[in-house]
Amino acid sequence: MLSADTPILLLTTGGTIDKIYFDALSDYQVGETVMAKLLHIARVKRPFRIEEVTRKDSLELDDADRALIRDRVMAAPESHIIITHGTDTMTDTAKMLDGIAGKTIVLVGALAPARFGESDASFNLGMAFATAQVAGPGVYITMSGSVFPADQVIKDRAKGAFVLRSR
Repeated sequence: MLSADTPILLLTTGGTIDKIYFDALSDYQVGETVMAKLLHIARVKRPFRIEEVTRKDSLELDDADRALIRDRVMAAPESHIIITHGTDTMTDTAKMLDGIAGKTIVLVGALAPARFGESDASFNLGMAFATAQVAGPGVYITMSGSVFPADQVIKDRAKGAFVLRSR
């Protein structure tokens, strides 16, 4: 378990968790991250640092974006890292992060924007912080009250949830 003064790095990449609604466009777009606000509201006292990597829907992320995320993880002085990410291609990014030694990496997102009152974002972010503190080195996805080894999970669009991949 992590000591109380060990910092956690929070990398933001966009996705639904940071989407905002534009009435004039009748569309959702990724906006400025609200992660600092969520952590403030939750009264998180653990040291953390937030760094924006991209501001994209995960369907817009490409291999260059994933390489940039990997580079940021590898260059970070922190060994415990949370990455906010869109759910559609979260597992693709997780594959790119596989094999980074000595780091506990947790990908997290939301099925509804954090700015919405009935969003799962706050709960999922809390789960990610807990997972980063207790999980060993490796890559994890935490969504909807569950923690998964990233290489064993898929997004089941019909269920609107992440589930263990059939072997």
